[in-house]
Amino acid sequence: MKSRLKAFGLHFTGSATVLLLVLGTLYLGWYRWPGWYLTGVLHVLPVVVGVDVILGPLLTFVIASPKKPRRELARDIGCIVAVQLVALGYGATTLWNGRPLYYTFSEKELSVTQGIDLQPEEIALARQSNPGFAPHWYTLPRWVWAPLPKDEATSKAIVESAVRGGFDVTAMPRYFKPWQEGLPELRAKLTRVDGLGYFSLAQQKILHERLKEYGFDPDAPDVLPMTGHGIPLLAVFDLETLRIRALLRAD
Repeated sequence: MKSRLKAFGLHFTGSATVLLLVLGTLYLGWYRWPGWYLTGVLHVLPVVVGVDVILGPLLTFVIASPKKPRRELARDIGCIVAVQLVALGYGATTLWNGRPLYYTFSEKELSVTQGIDLQPEEIALARQSNPGFAPHWYTLPRWVWAPLPKDEATSKAIVESAVRGGFDVTAMPRYFKPWQEGLPELRAKLTRVDGLGYFSLAQQKILHERLKEYGFDPDAPDVLPMTGHGIPLLAVFDLETLRIRALLRAD
């Protein structure tokens, strides 16, 4: 039993260390609040944690018999580690492809743009015409304004594409502009929680209570929805500086 526990402990420590390094890097670089919430990545983590930190060490505990030849034991543990690496690779790749790259203001909402939302041709166009906003592998999340282009035909085509479930201007960094330039338009779009179509009546009630808890006026026209995967957040702005004071959950 002692040898099994020792093998389990070593395997658990090694697996947990590697997993923490990978997830910690992704979290600190890209998935800090509100990134993890808006991208809906939590469904990936149980799979990775389950295989790498729970199942792998448990299997090692089961097979680590002191009577087993070293070569056979090494082979078995090697197979377990290989499965763990596949699971870790799947999780890390999924998280990397879905990492938040932009938090955008466009039209009447804030939203998150993930790496998976950007087509290679769009990235190429951005590097040619708007290099300051083109993404690279090392790009960290940034806040931008994503206005529709001034050309009416182009703007109409983008809107129609978005309505059909295609790509919106928030996935076209060639049109992005500095966040500060969009603040006058953002100010004009600020609204109240009541009647905000992004939230159900029950969610609006929850948001009313949370606004009061944080000391905000629930009737003030100082909010916008922030969309991603799942239930949107409510962004509360300072009406003087237009800085975001809070991002509130409605669940």
